[in-house]
Amino acid sequence: MCGIAGFTGPGTPAQKETILRAMADAIAHRGPDGEGYYVDEQAALGHRRLSIIDLAGGAQPMFNEDGRLVCVYNGEIYNFRELRAELQAAGHTFATQCDTEVLLHGYEEWGRGLLSRLRGMFSFAIWDKAARRLFCARDHFGIKPFYYYQNGDTFLFGSEIKSFLPHPAFEKKLNESQLELYLTYQYSPGEDTFFEGVKKLPPAHWLELEGGRLTVQRYWTPEWKPENGKSLPEWEEAIEAALRESVAAHKIADVEVGSFLSSGVDSSYMASLAQVDKTFTVGFADARYDETEYAKEFSETIGVKNFAYRITPEEYWQNLPKIQYHMDEPLADAASVALYFVNRQAAQQVKVCLSGEGADEFFGGYNIYKEPFTVSWYDHIPLPIRRAVGALAEQLPPVRGVNFLVRRAKPLEERYIGNTNLMTERQKKRLLKRYTGRVKPTDLSRPLFAKTAGQDDVTRMQYTDLQLWMVGDILLKADKMSMANSLELRVPFLDKEVFELARQIPAPFRASHDQTKIAMRGAALRTIPARTAEKKKLGFPVPVRAWLREEQYAALVREAFAGESAQKFFDTRRLQKLLDQHLAGKRDNWRQIWCVFMFLVWYEEYFVKR
Repeated sequence: MCGIAGFTGPGTPAQKETILRAMADAIAHRGPDGEGYYVDEQAALGHRRLSIIDLAGGAQPMFNEDGRLVCVYNGEIYNFRELRAELQAAGHTFATQCDTEVLLHGYEEWGRGLLSRLRGMFSFAIWDKAARRLFCARDHFGIKPFYYYQNGDTFLFGSEIKSFLPHPAFEKKLNESQLELYLTYQYSPGEDTFFEGVKKLPPAHWLELEGGRLTVQRYWTPEWKPENGKSLPEWEEAIEAALRESVAAHKIADVEVGSFLSSGVDSSYMASLAQVDKTFTVGFADARYDETEYAKEFSETIGVKNFAYRITPEEYWQNLPKIQYHMDEPLADAASVALYFVNRQAAQQVKVCLSGEGADEFFGGYNIYKEPFTVSWYDHIPLPIRRAVGALAEQLPPVRGVNFLVRRAKPLEERYIGNTNLMTERQKKRLLKRYTGRVKPTDLSRPLFAKTAGQDDVTRMQYTDLQLWMVGDILLKADKMSMANSLELRVPFLDKEVFELARQIPAPFRASHDQTKIAMRGAALRTIPARTAEKKKLGFPVPVRAWLREEQYAALVREAFAGESAQKFFDTRRLQKLLDQHLAGKRDNWRQIWCVFMFLVWYEEYFVKR
């Protein structure tokens, strides 16, 4: 696991190296074990290394036999040994035991076809010195990040946006249009970012730059194709076999591997299958949000040592600026802060940890997937009537029954944009000083629904979440919070071979009116206690709602809501009203408050302090 940064464009090699080193220094936390640089008249490639495999021989940038190709890479290729054997049989000579070299020889042998053969998490760049061509790619699900920026003759790329800041051709400007999407999604969705001109390479895409011409194309598309011939027990058995194999592959390392553990089925099942020596958990002093006692008890059940840490409110709030800085873009998921602490704790003892991301998207785990089965008779009411009722309901306070009427006033493809849908256009128009409405949240989700036309509602929701929520929130915080602590995070659920099985599971074995992850929970029951396997999904509980009803913490938000940054973007009277209502217990506004507050904390870090 590492960090990469680089660029093509004008400048002498000496000038390029000075800039490149500064870019790599900005992401030194991703790779404290080593650094390497390659510079020529056209390109500069930098690398910061966290040593996991082939500790002695895996330094980057890495070259092929004749030195024509140069590679910098972030990630792990879990089938690199099989690919290595195949490439050796084809006549390629290897100088290391590192998976990076498989990318170089694989690109020589198969070109872009290499990508379909890879199993793992990756983002990499290969510079062809003779052809003056830069080839880059991101893994199938977007586990590892890849950003890029083009300004005239200069092209930048890197694992984190902050690595672009030292480059003289980078013009740091806020992309304010992204704020409207963020207030609904609670993260920065799609290819655009909060930095004008900076883009994310989407999952399962490659990028090629040659002769100043930039090409970006998809190389793989996730597709659900349910098979109806198997019984539920047969699916459970297949899931167990697939996950055992995936966990074994994800444990390959030349350093110690640990596992995260919460009270949920995903991490518990993962820890049980992995049988690592150490599990890591965080919680809070408030018992309603604390999972440490469960983790200790479960770890004893499976014979593993658990290390638990309770986060104090003071350190949670004190670390918010640091965390938003590491995120690169604002993220309003309060669980990301807890994730920072569990990564920090684990990094004190291990260099690699397994985690449960991806299980919900693959196997149907979110509670919202129950919605198609809830009060389903209501959907048979003519749509014009439901729209009228929903329009009236929008004028009422947003409580549970009212939210139902508003949501079900529209077909699924019009209302569902992913696992979060925080603010309506009407709310944003009132709150923002410069609301444009040019880009709607459904502009991102509608094309995804078009690709799943004719499939069941649960599948369509899973596909949307896989493309938006998982990449923009779940994997963003997993990568950035682990790398902030120089820890490699591996996600065995989120595996190409596991997906090949998951996509075949019929919808009734994924979600129903009262249960989620039906087949996966059944598989877990073969290994872990029923009270864990059948436990209701909680997410990562964080007491922000309660804290915002305490004056000492509400005062911190109030100060931000009255500050100069808030005044640039928001109607501050309405911000204060949201806070006052929540503090007084009149409304539960904590998510809206937190979303705005996290943007302001992030904005201060990148556009005021730096």
